[in-house]
Amino acid sequence: MGAVQVSGSGADEASTGKRPNALLGSWFARSGWSKGELARQVNRRARQMGAHHVSTDTSRVRRWLDGEQPREPIPRIMSELFSERFGSVVAVEDLGLRSAHQSPSAAGVDLPWAGPQTVALLGEFSRSDLMLGRRGFLGSSLSLSAGPALVEPVQRWLVPTPGGGEAPAGGQAGARRTPRLSEPELELLESTTAMFRLWDAQCGGGLRRKAVVGQLHEVTDLLQEPLPEAASRRLFTCAAELSELAGWMSYDVGLQPNAQKYFVLALHAAKEAGDRALGSYILSSMSRQMIHLGRPDDALELIHLAQYGSRDCATPRTQSMLYAMEARAYAGMGLPSKCKRAVRMAEDSFADIGDDGAPDPDWIGFFTEGELHAENAHSFRDLAYVAGRSPAYASLAEPVMERAVELFERDEDHQRSYALNLIGLASVHLLKREPERMAAPAREALGIARSIRSERVNTRLRKTVDIAVRDFEDVPEVVELGELLGPRFPENAEAV
Repeated sequence: MGAVQVSGSGADEASTGKRPNALLGSWFARSGWSKGELARQVNRRARQMGAHHVSTDTSRVRRWLDGEQPREPIPRIMSELFSERFGSVVAVEDLGLRSAHQSPSAAGVDLPWAGPQTVALLGEFSRSDLMLGRRGFLGSSLSLSAGPALVEPVQRWLVPTPGGGEAPAGGQAGARRTPRLSEPELELLESTTAMFRLWDAQCGGGLRRKAVVGQLHEVTDLLQEPLPEAASRRLFTCAAELSELAGWMSYDVGLQPNAQKYFVLALHAAKEAGDRALGSYILSSMSRQMIHLGRPDDALELIHLAQYGSRDCATPRTQSMLYAMEARAYAGMGLPSKCKRAVRMAEDSFADIGDDGAPDPDWIGFFTEGELHAENAHSFRDLAYVAGRSPAYASLAEPVMERAVELFERDEDHQRSYALNLIGLASVHLLKREPERMAAPAREALGIARSIRSERVNTRLRKTVDIAVRDFEDVPEVVELGELLGPRFPENAEAV
């Protein structure tokens, strides 16, 4: 039975047929894309979502520009594509398109801060992801939140729950009953979460994302059982870590609305667990996503909320990571003095690791010396871009980025980070107008990109090489790199 071509049949789309879509036309004209290129990107993103029934072409794009309204998931796909193109959130409505009705689990981030509702929403969303995500319907029901619509709801993370505490749901009822979950089973769940985190670092988010979502769904089932309070808190911690990891993997493969939803649900679960340090880590992941989407002001608000909420419980390693992310936000806002101050604070906090004797949780173990150098180098590089491709800031970034590359080269467990920093080094050489020197790290990153599943790596590599080819089309090393990146470069559709 053949695939239904949602965007290829007039019977499957509602058409206005009256006037051109001026909003879509404006964004399209500024994008620099051709109709064929937009069609190819829509099809590729649909395949990544699992929406294999979507197939479009240049004539269909022309009809959208003429005012035809495509059915989901195409409006959401185009919102993501234009958001990434322009480095800021471009909503479906900004494109003059209509979005589908949203289910309660998909509608925004302003969710009730209560244990039973958190468990229910985690269960519903993870089940929908497992059952419907591969056909594209989950992604089509989501939208990204930004600005006050994002920041104001998550600020309630710090507000005590009614009743004077953050005791997990079911704790009192379960205290007088025999727990279904044994101590060895709880320990196995916790170690499995750590294993998934390692796999993500090694292989990218596309390989094990659905396995993480499946594990999250199992944990939410367990949370519906009567449990002692201590066991309930540990399960909520597992749920928070798994939901954050599912969000991180979704972010890595380009499913931005899914990622944000998982991050928000993870923050709710961390609140139920009473773990503010973990909540600060989740907020840092949300901040990183906002930086990726060109919203450094939102990123800064989220980081400041994380720092305030964990001021009395974060270890020096966690504090260092939060300062490094603060620097990234200031860099994106073009505030060099504040950026440099945050970089120094990150370095000072990192130097304090071990002094207090407090053990670090597993989720912050990724923040090594290499990661510290990587974040600070990217802050200086971002300052260079914001300052109009400043060679001075690029020169500041170069030795720090080189050190990050050197450290990650020895770390077989973090190949994705190694690739991202190789690409970062290539971009620094471009800023310094050294095209010959950028080719070697970019070529090495290409080799790693072919062995992992990370759309984030692929996208950054494509953009860096595209800039090189555009600006230095006569340099042999750049021409060769552009040819290598061509048809053989992977389109890492998400693995089930």
